[in-house]
Amino acid sequence: MALVQNRVLDKIEVVSRFKHIQCRYDNQIIDDVTGEVISKGNFDRHIVSPGDDTSGEIAQIQAIASAVWTQEIINAYAAHKVSDI
Repeated sequence: MALVQNRVLDKIEVVSRFKHIQCRYDNQIIDDVTGEVISKGNFDRHIVSPGDDTSGEIAQIQAIASAVWTQEIINAYAAHKVSDI
């Protein structure tokens, strides 16, 4: 028996007026022989902001970004970041 870690995209949410994409992953420990999930519910998250490079994200995240990030949203978020400084 060997235990392996499997990172599963568990939830995707589009939040805020700027359409940030919040990604939640479940880091599961699985017995690679039986396929039994030994541990789950160990979550981590990251947020992808408008205008971010999504080339390192999975196809599903890239598709959502393409669908919700209009140039207007990207420009408004960039202006908001500058005004926050």
